[in-house]
Amino acid sequence: MSRSTPVTRTPAPATAGAGARQPRLVHAVAAVSALGGLLFGYDTGIISSALLFLARDFDLSARAQEVVVSAILVGAMAGAVGGGALSNRFGRRRVVMVVAVVFGVGAVAAALAPGTASLVAARFVLGLAVGGASAMVPVYIAEMAPPGIRGRLMVLFQLMVAIGQLIAYVTGYLLAGSGGWRWMFAIAVVPAVVLLVGMTRLPESPRWLVEAGRVEQARAVLARLRRPEDDVDAEVAEIRGVQDRLPGNPWRELRRAWIRPALVAALGIAMFSQLTGINAVVYYAPTVLTDAGFGDSVALLTGIGIGVMLVAAGITGALLVDRIGRRRILLLLMPGSALAMGVLALAFLPQQVSPTQQWVIVAALFAYIGLNGVSMQSVVWLLGPEILPLAVRGPATSLAAVTLWGFDLLIAVTALTAVDTIGRTATFGVYALMNVLCIAFVVRWVPEPKGRSLEQIERALRRPGRFPAELAAIEAEDAHPRVR
Repeated sequence: MSRSTPVTRTPAPATAGAGARQPRLVHAVAAVSALGGLLFGYDTGIISSALLFLARDFDLSARAQEVVVSAILVGAMAGAVGGGALSNRFGRRRVVMVVAVVFGVGAVAAALAPGTASLVAARFVLGLAVGGASAMVPVYIAEMAPPGIRGRLMVLFQLMVAIGQLIAYVTGYLLAGSGGWRWMFAIAVVPAVVLLVGMTRLPESPRWLVEAGRVEQARAVLARLRRPEDDVDAEVAEIRGVQDRLPGNPWRELRRAWIRPALVAALGIAMFSQLTGINAVVYYAPTVLTDAGFGDSVALLTGIGIGVMLVAAGITGALLVDRIGRRRILLLLMPGSALAMGVLALAFLPQQVSPTQQWVIVAALFAYIGLNGVSMQSVVWLLGPEILPLAVRGPATSLAAVTLWGFDLLIAVTALTAVDTIGRTATFGVYALMNVLCIAFVVRWVPEPKGRSLEQIERALRRPGRFPAELAAIEAEDAHPRVR
């Protein structure tokens, strides 16, 4: 297709086929690649249980504990950037396979670490894999999935993150005790091997194949990923229509004005996904609870409850994002997330926590995890790959992942210090305020990509009007094309 040839495909309504039977390969792609999310969740979540015993075995101060937690996040920032660059050159599938190998190597190194320095180094290696998975798995799923079920398949990644965190909490409880933390880290080798083997049987992204000039191979992959009644040739033509406009330097393209609305939305959601406090709870809840007078066993059991809530929130989010929409679910549930965090802050107000306050703290924690998990945590890995155009999807998604991990790092290196310096009430009060500011950001910047094809979204970005309004206009035009 030449650069001047208009795209004439008229997509079927987004709901058409959303509930129809899709080829098994579509679900296999999502299920296997989302194991990267399970490893991501396990390796970031296991530290909250391991830290209780690491701190005692290695005699770690609060600052040293923050360094051990944060090492994986520094690695994640590097892995996100490297994963995006490598995926543009070698393909999404190969990068995910490399990520699986790095997950396994990092898990073994952490389990065998003889001291703090080697453990920090191993956690950094694990971070490279976490960052690569966070940057590439959502992109891989987005580029393989039909528009009608893309949201629920991509949210499977976040659901697997939550399942990984739940497994981490349960494992931490079962292996509690001095030295048990080594087995906590080592267990992650098993899903890493499964991910590697599974990815060898999956195809490459058809959009990357078109970008690499392998159009016939892309058509063959799409034929396996779509139903017999779907127009594969039209989808290939639409991808090529976008491909014809791809720049030579995608990083330079990020500075263009037409991309800015999508970039601001993606980076802003990545930022607020951390500033609203989710990982302060995931990483440090057992530590904060024991410091507040909870016993080790109760704190670890509360961690398991948090893991269960994360999984329940992931399942609920997967069911709702394609029905309610990404933007709307944020606007409906983030006010409740802000309220729950505010209640948590106030519950820590007296220095001595009574049994009644303990119940309020646990209830507020669970309410916050549920509301923030269904909304923000379901949307954060979904929105960026959906709204960022193909020309910059690799580097821009990496930039969004770096933003997320950068603010995650900020939370990890400040949470315990903030609790020690300004107290639990002020610390959680700041997180509550961030939830409120997030709502204002969504109102102003976040569009609704529900049911729109990736190519429709890109066409809306290239129009001169406001991104959300143009996206809605394109959907109406494609649903009711004018007779020429």
